[in-house]
Amino acid sequence: MSDFSRRTFIQVAGAGAVGLACGHQAPAASAESGIARWRVPVMNRAPLAAQPFLQLPLGSIKPAGWLRRQLEIQAGGMGGRLDEVWPDVGANSGWLGGTGEAWERGPYFLDGLLPLAWLLDTEPLKAKAQRFIDWTLANPWPNGMIGPKGNDDWWPRMVMLKALTQYHELTGDTRVIPVMSRYFRYQLLELPKRPLVSWGRFRWQDELLSVIWLYNRTNDTELLDLMRLLQAQGWNWRAAFEDFPFKERVTFREIYKLLKDSPTLPDRFMFSHGVNNAMGLKASAVWSLVSGSHTDRVAMQRQLAILDQYHGLPIGMFSADEHLAGHNPSQGVELCAVVEALYSLEQGLAITGDVVLADRLERIAYNALPATFTDDMWAHQYDQQPNQIKCCLAPGPFATNGQDANLFGLAPNFGCCTANFHQGWPKLTASLWMASADGGLAAMIYAPCEVVTSVGNVRVRLSEATDYPFRDQIHITVEPERPLAFPLKLRVPGWARGARVSVNGQSVSNTARDGFIVVDRTWHTGDRVDLAVDVETRTVPGFNRSVSVQHGALLFSLPIHERWEKLRDQGLTADWEVYPISAWNYGIEEGARFQRIEQPISSIPFSSRSPPVVITTKARPVPTWTTDTDYASAPPVSPVPLPDGAPEVVTLIPYGAAKLRITSFPTIKR
Repeated sequence: MSDFSRRTFIQVAGAGAVGLACGHQAPAASAESGIARWRVPVMNRAPLAAQPFLQLPLGSIKPAGWLRRQLEIQAGGMGGRLDEVWPDVGANSGWLGGTGEAWERGPYFLDGLLPLAWLLDTEPLKAKAQRFIDWTLANPWPNGMIGPKGNDDWWPRMVMLKALTQYHELTGDTRVIPVMSRYFRYQLLELPKRPLVSWGRFRWQDELLSVIWLYNRTNDTELLDLMRLLQAQGWNWRAAFEDFPFKERVTFREIYKLLKDSPTLPDRFMFSHGVNNAMGLKASAVWSLVSGSHTDRVAMQRQLAILDQYHGLPIGMFSADEHLAGHNPSQGVELCAVVEALYSLEQGLAITGDVVLADRLERIAYNALPATFTDDMWAHQYDQQPNQIKCCLAPGPFATNGQDANLFGLAPNFGCCTANFHQGWPKLTASLWMASADGGLAAMIYAPCEVVTSVGNVRVRLSEATDYPFRDQIHITVEPERPLAFPLKLRVPGWARGARVSVNGQSVSNTARDGFIVVDRTWHTGDRVDLAVDVETRTVPGFNRSVSVQHGALLFSLPIHERWEKLRDQGLTADWEVYPISAWNYGIEEGARFQRIEQPISSIPFSSRSPPVVITTKARPVPTWTTDTDYASAPPVSPVPLPDGAPEVVTLIPYGAAKLRITSFPTIKR
């Protein structure tokens, strides 16, 4: 909801050298003189703090297997063709020199389109992204400002800066660093007179990442002053969580009152905003690189724990439909919050090295992210619900969102998610592997991919073949340019009972340290590492003592048979309502057993028509569990009395595949 005014709401509602990094040496060619033969990460320059892991430059990791197919679906849907159906990012965009939308939507679109295009090496998509890049680099203001002259808001520039850093890592374009340097020099002089306000004040940490990126490449010490100025003017996320005020669902009445009498968006409104919280998760961790404070470095974990305590959902996200909304699984979470939480966790994982963040990353990416799209990714929801029994144009349980918030469509409710969802899958791909501080490489998140980087100035290629998270085995082929000794770190997921590792068929020590099994040896081309993760299907507790069924990273839901009705055409896509045509109000018996069945992985990885894995169990209808208008009421407090009738065998499918579903089940007394 980052682009609507208070009044609208009320109406709607009522150059530098590449350094050495973690033992990884830069190749002879610098990023400024051309694209290096292989890519290496860039370490933090003093006085910035070191970090246990560094993300590899964008383009070092390419998707394979089912993950590549997921990105191809995105490219064939709105992710690659949005500009053809939505004027806000079309030829008249203010970020292309036109008279159209000139705020955040162009940069949002580019922030995901750019990595998508290069990860798939697709020339038409590259050309679309290049138009935004070329216009921005060719049209700086005389004072150093960038972007459309229709506004001077700091916030949308923060998103464009993220895109420029990615573009430079992919291409080495020599225009980028001078333009960013001039912009930051201008901003350093201007911020004391025109400080951060509104969205920029709460999202300053996103720009801090770009300032750190440039400092590590230029050693311009004035950038250190800009880092401190951004932090001083920005919202203090760590301090705000020391006395967290939102211990219950934020209501419409509260938001309406906040906005009705205020000429600007009040702090309480902005603090309770779900996307701001998702972006703010990384603020203290990123700032710790400047402050050197251990308390800052670990603040993300405290923020997550508090959000879980009062607003946690089984999908790894906190409820936020638009504002923090409590534990009820019929409450939703905004798509923007999902992709921004993923980005924050990716940054936090590198900075803190806490593998618990990787566990959460997988839970969100492999459940919440695919769940909110149609199979072809031509339509999405603004809000998704773990217990989602109907998607229709009707008042819902959302405190501050409109009647279309959970429709599948082009731009339901607010268009920010339409422009911003594109970053989810590409940036997850870019974070699968990282460089480690001991000069090695680390598998952080599991998915099929290929990695090309260098260790000790030696080119190394890794091929990861796996159907994870639908399967529990990972196979990695190591191909150094010449024999090379370095540690290979394999994350052991927190839900695993154990893991078994072998190299070329020979078992190695399976003892995990800090969440990783480390294989430290001299590697030769063709060496094969096999990792088998020991996982059992289990239930996890939720609201009103309900339970959800989880196997590894995947959450499983009872799919409700669907009837799709087109509400309106939207160019190449449409807006859809989805209605249930089967019963949904089931409970699971206490102590129920589960049978997991693997099925072929189709060309659509997350599809209810052909789920790659299912779980069967026994369940019973719970007649006392009914609807609240068009939505499922809260699960009755468990355990519920044993209802009449025999138990039924039900089939659960991955949460991300089920568009109508029950995910939080009441338990039934045996």
